[in-house]
Amino acid sequence: MQDFRNLKVWEKSHQLTLAICSITGTFPRQEMYALTGQLRRAAASVPANIAEGCGRDTNAEPARFLQLAMGSASETEYHLLSARDLTYINDKDYTSVNAQVVQVKKMLAPFIKSLRVTRKRG
Repeated sequence: MQDFRNLKVWEKSHQLTLAICSITGTFPRQEMYALTGQLRRAAASVPANIAEGCGRDTNAEPARFLQLAMGSASETEYHLLSARDLTYINDKDYTSVNAQVVQVKKMLAPFIKSLRVTRKRG
């Protein structure tokens, strides 16, 4: 594969993780080991899985790790919705960060598909 730092999807997911860490800093203290931790772990899992997939040597393995990244992005999307509904984040912050999640998912989908197509051809 390639150096993960050169991938736009990794950069966007890294920026998403930083945004999540920032907004969860305002969550209630009692959420530190619950929603705060879950949201931070789910968000951080996205760029981490992209990076790990880039370290693999066949197209099948990177595709699998990118699929895990997609799952973590969906989990992040859900936890953000929960945080908004619990009024831990306002609608403006929710809309902004959720748009980042959606963008990452839209970038991951064709990347995963391209690796699967390459694998089938190979």
